[in-house]
Amino acid sequence: MSNTKEKAANPTSNAKDQLILSVGAEPEGGFDPTTGWGRYGSPLFQSTLLNRNSEMKIENDLATGYEISSDGKTWTVKLRKDTKFSDGKPLTAEDVQFTFETAAKSGTAIDLTNMESVKAMDEATVTFKLKEPQSTFISLLVSTGIVPKHAYGKDYASHPVGSGPFKLVQWDKGQQVIVEANTEYYGKKPFFKKITFLFLNEDASFAAAKAGKVDVSYIPSAFSKQKIEGMRLEALKTVDNRGIMFPYVKSGQKTKEGIAVGNDVTADLSIRKAINVALDRKALVTGVLEGYGSPAYTVNDGLPWWNPETVFADANVNEAKKLLADGGWKDSDGDGIVEKDALKAQFSLVYPSGDVSRQSLALAAADMIKPIGIKINVEGKSWDDIGKMMYSNAVMFGWGSRDPLEMYNLYSSKYKGADYYNTGYYSNPTVDEWMNKAMLARTEEAAWDNWKKSQWDGKTGSSAKGDASWAWLVNVDHLYLVKDKLDIGKQKIHPHGHGWPVTDNIEDWRWKE
Repeated sequence: MSNTKEKAANPTSNAKDQLILSVGAEPEGGFDPTTGWGRYGSPLFQSTLLNRNSEMKIENDLATGYEISSDGKTWTVKLRKDTKFSDGKPLTAEDVQFTFETAAKSGTAIDLTNMESVKAMDEATVTFKLKEPQSTFISLLVSTGIVPKHAYGKDYASHPVGSGPFKLVQWDKGQQVIVEANTEYYGKKPFFKKITFLFLNEDASFAAAKAGKVDVSYIPSAFSKQKIEGMRLEALKTVDNRGIMFPYVKSGQKTKEGIAVGNDVTADLSIRKAINVALDRKALVTGVLEGYGSPAYTVNDGLPWWNPETVFADANVNEAKKLLADGGWKDSDGDGIVEKDALKAQFSLVYPSGDVSRQSLALAAADMIKPIGIKINVEGKSWDDIGKMMYSNAVMFGWGSRDPLEMYNLYSSKYKGADYYNTGYYSNPTVDEWMNKAMLARTEEAAWDNWKKSQWDGKTGSSAKGDASWAWLVNVDHLYLVKDKLDIGKQKIHPHGHGWPVTDNIEDWRWKE
């Protein structure tokens, strides 16, 4: 084959300092960190005060250091003085103040309700005053990209200016984003000068990799066995989990909007426990994820605040049957479904239609549960429909964040029925107490033991060993086809798949000799 043809078939190799990536969906809301851009990975165009390294340890980024007062309510952050935005203007403490005030007002993905004030004390010092101590406040300093006060307007999300390693050059909505290295960047200069992000669905992304049109392609596990010449498969570990949320209370309540709350079958502890014990999580990893994943027991497996005591032996049909019998469930009429009084052990499990892996997990889980006498009706629905059904039906959800706040949002009684958070109306005063203690701790490390106890303290907890308000199933590996000679550095554990978490360490990417 002649060299020219080879180049035409493989346009990605033409320029050594350019990349073409298909690594995730288009951020519909654009690139504004004050409304949530960058929460699930690097904000790319902006930089953050602090960072987590590949070991999940906190490091400085824009900050040169920070101090927390002895009562935990005042955080003082010192900034580096050599930072410029991509438009050449300096980044100062005023921009940090402006960013956090704007984020607090936006009332979207960033919860700053506990922040009383943020103030630029001088050009390089910012003071945050909190209403009460909050150990998870550090995560907000890690995930919130700083925006420029002078260049922030209505169209900022489409035309971001920041101090991150790259700047936005072109956004063709629905198709692609083109970025270039930010020459003003204070950090490690990226090896790549230009990156094109293509917004392709899973099939198109795989086809583009096959055709040699991309350097990195995000693919579902269904395509993982197909080899592509010149590319390798990278299976990256995650806390991107899938689990079944059970309505925790009995039926009869309604939300303010009149939507039904509760389910008499899933409100029964023996039902929830039996399902958790009967499920074969390893078989789900092998059968549905082609082996690319791991069994899940909580929303935060493997993170520093995870309690390993939440792991238990599953795939035990006999134990599950015993739990049901002890709970008063038996099959009196011989139809294969156990009942208690007049109540049959059957309920619906809904998943977002179009999500093939959630559908496969839901169907496989229903099959595993059938032999113990529980009938699960699996239904694919639109997100609009799920929004109306999720307080009274089991739902196949996906979560997973590098922030213990995720656990609080899902299990705190404070968040019962708050959007997609605690949709099961779960509530346990002891779990609340452990989590509140964790939240009020002065530092992240001081909170870990309380977070762990909220999952299981030896007597109770939010995990399957305790209230079993969820049946967590699997942590899904993120799979990428990567050009053989492209080094994507040491990746952090990936969160749930919003944003482009693989680019979190983009400055470390390079071609290998």
